[in-house]
Amino acid sequence: MHTIERMIVTHPIRSHHVQNELVELIESCFECAQACNACADACLGELVVERLRRCIRLNLDCADLCIATGRIVSRVGSNNDAVVDQLVRACGVACRVCMEECDYHANMHEHCRVCAEACRHCLEACERFLAGEEALQRDA
Repeated sequence: MHTIERMIVTHPIRSHHVQNELVELIESCFECAQACNACADACLGELVVERLRRCIRLNLDCADLCIATGRIVSRVGSNNDAVVDQLVRACGVACRVCMEECDYHANMHEHCRVCAEACRHCLEACERFLAGEEALQRDA
């Protein structure tokens, strides 16, 4: 059991979120943020930085949204479902846009390919989390 999962399980307030989707979302947000930050830095090291400006900006935006999302959804004692829902949606959008831009550069820059994979995984985690939330609301 990883640290994030142990923290969710040991929290004195039980989360009403689906535990697996919550843990996966938190982990993928932090992993994606790291990949995006590293990709932006790698882009700055390339000889053709001017061609990578959009990629760098999208990397930084995605990293910031992923960090915020991971931090806020980690607060399982919070009862702010409307904010969490919109934040996870925004994170998914940022991941999709960044993934598409990195995919565009992936044939020339391996770091963009790796980043696109991390964005794809985070996007999928956002979608699974939201689907789990919708299922919980239907069953309630």
